[in-house]
Amino acid sequence: MRKYLSILADFELKMNEGQYRSGQKLPSVRDAAKLYGCSISTIIRAYTELERRHAIYSIPQSGYYIVKEGEHEVKDHSSNPCIDFASASPDLSLFPYLDFQHCLNKAIDTYKYQLFTYGDTMGLKSLRQTLVSHFAGDQVFTKAERIVITSGAHQALEILAKMPFPNGKSVILVEQPSYDHYLRFLEFEGVAVTGIARTAKGVDLQELEDKFKHGNIKFFYTMPRYHNPLGTTYSEEERRTIANLASKYNVYIVEDDYMADLGEASGFDPIYALNRTSHVVYLKSFSKIIFPGLCLGAVVLPELLLETFCAYKKYADTSQLSQAALDIYIRNGMYERHKFSISSQYASRLHALYEAVHRHAKDGDLDVPDAASGIYAQFKLKPSVNLDRLTRRLAARNVIVVPGKQFYLSNYLEREKFLRISISRVQPEQIDEGVNAIVQEIKQR
Repeated sequence: MRKYLSILADFELKMNEGQYRSGQKLPSVRDAAKLYGCSISTIIRAYTELERRHAIYSIPQSGYYIVKEGEHEVKDHSSNPCIDFASASPDLSLFPYLDFQHCLNKAIDTYKYQLFTYGDTMGLKSLRQTLVSHFAGDQVFTKAERIVITSGAHQALEILAKMPFPNGKSVILVEQPSYDHYLRFLEFEGVAVTGIARTAKGVDLQELEDKFKHGNIKFFYTMPRYHNPLGTTYSEEERRTIANLASKYNVYIVEDDYMADLGEASGFDPIYALNRTSHVVYLKSFSKIIFPGLCLGAVVLPELLLETFCAYKKYADTSQLSQAALDIYIRNGMYERHKFSISSQYASRLHALYEAVHRHAKDGDLDVPDAASGIYAQFKLKPSVNLDRLTRRLAARNVIVVPGKQFYLSNYLEREKFLRISISRVQPEQIDEGVNAIVQEIKQR
């Protein structure tokens, strides 16, 4: 299964990058099997899937060819001169429209009137059961009874901030920088919140322990991998230490793993898997891998939090139809296939970004820590750079970036000066030009 998906993703990547052009003949089944070191049946399966997606067509006794422009919807980005390093939403051209449309139709046929009534507060039972095995692939082992479907991960974060916890504590600890929309929510609601610095090198574990011990911390909100906005990932030692400190000081961890499916790293154990005392709440969103409008997330809750969480959630507020379609999408293997495709394309863009940085930023004006996977990179700037002026000048050149200051609590003073760079919506052919423009403007001071 894995080999087939990786081959399919590689074909799609080469098509999008123009290595296979309109009308071009693909390698024969036998040649492709030798190229990828696999069986002929595996190649046939990949070609059949590409044909089903109307990306290629076959001619008997001749072979497979790329569908010519005009014979299907062509991706055209030339009308948009903007180089978008700001948007974190998925690339429109990568949305799995046809597959998900099929799942929506199948869901209506399967569930019929059940989809148009009030559902269970915890979410569609069949989806929660499907998520048990889905989460197990990320080393998150749980039962359907402890999974709650939410309107994206943000709804779960809001509920967790407002509800009381069994430890009787009241302060939320957040990494600095962190997810900006959640920080603004906490400040607007007047929630007791404090920060701890996280840099490309990680977090000070001794400082973290001191805060857990003396800070009246209700829970620590963290993004262990592919952090927003840094793009970096905690080491196994850091994750294991955080898990142990949670147990030692009766502090809960809210582990936001919303980017889990967009990386290529294997063998990653989340904090959830390393904690043995049920002090970790695990969050996952499906918006970044499919499309934002789906607005579905899932939270795995410790037994002691489940009843209170559901009481604060109060009622079923997520689309039954969307849940049923997602259930079918995952069970039919479409989610796994799409995950391989989108993650490989994003990995290619991230690689191109680092290559461009290596080419253009040679004078020490820009420091870019290696994020390895995901969609974010941190462009660290010298203290002398005027961030607002830099952002405006880049916008005048149609290069859109996000300044790092918005990812901090308003009263947090120890801030790094940086740009958050996202590669999810920028086109591959724009990356070098965009990085070069950033470096040029930085030199202008």
